[in-house]
Amino acid sequence: MRRSRVERGNWVFAISLGDEGAELRPLEPWHAGEYLAHMDRGREYIGRYISLPDRTTDLASTTAFLQMYADKAAADTGRLYGIWSDGVLVGGVLFVTFDVTSGTCEVGCWLEESAVGRGLITRAIRVLIDWAVEQRGIHRVEWLASSANTPSLNVAKRLGMVREGVRRESYPHRGVRHDMEVWSVLAPEWRRRRESTG
Repeated sequence: MRRSRVERGNWVFAISLGDEGAELRPLEPWHAGEYLAHMDRGREYIGRYISLPDRTTDLASTTAFLQMYADKAAADTGRLYGIWSDGVLVGGVLFVTFDVTSGTCEVGCWLEESAVGRGLITRAIRVLIDWAVEQRGIHRVEWLASSANTPSLNVAKRLGMVREGVRRESYPHRGVRHDMEVWSVLAPEWRRRRESTG
């Protein structure tokens, strides 16, 4: 279900994530204060495997990060969306990269611990993949995750992605070099899976 409204002087669209009170919306520079508060609540949990919290430590760095994704959206090379639950920002999903010319993109996610276990990320990523494949003609959607990040790998499995391999010790994060697994789904596979699951 898509809804729209005016919030703080900005037009906002929202897509229901099928969970009472949960919705997907664009995450933009004017959300900087809200995003920083969200990161402060979940900084350690979210930052176990990804550097997102380390890049947004104060209002200036948070605004710059959100502006970088606003610029990516304007250039059609990436996008950032928040997940709100009962009006509180609890996580998000993004197109880390988005290349219509080559027909490829990479999706990613993060979530506060308080919102884990509700299927929010899986449903939000499905929205992104549907849009990328059906509206933008993307052929290959990639998912990269640390081999130690079991919840993220489980999302890739639930989405019907194929594990392609491991980039050994390719991602330095907080003093540890992580093996990164590469998963993907191709447009024909995505369509077949969607048709078979209804």
